[in-house]
Amino acid sequence: MIWLIIISMALVVFSSRHILLEPKIPIRLSKNTLVFLSYSAPAVLTAILAPIVFTPEGNLDISLSNSYLICAVVATILAIVTRNTLLTTVLSMGLFFIIF
Repeated sequence: MIWLIIISMALVVFSSRHILLEPKIPIRLSKNTLVFLSYSAPAVLTAILAPIVFTPEGNLDISLSNSYLICAVVATILAIVTRNTLLTTVLSMGLFFIIF
């Protein structure tokens, strides 16, 4: 039963990707849909990051002793200033390992 569910979900995911990415299939998304979908990645990343950054020990921690919060703020500033993903990742991870 488990294998049936796994294979079924794989087929659903593959089908949805294939329909939208295959150039031979004449499906085109409207401009409004594309704009709407452009917000999905930041929304998902925020949903993953927020609990880690703001509640590292299970309780809300918005203080200067929260190394996750400090590194998240530094990474955000670096991303805005440099627009370089690799530099932002390396520097913020380096800072995290130094202060953790």
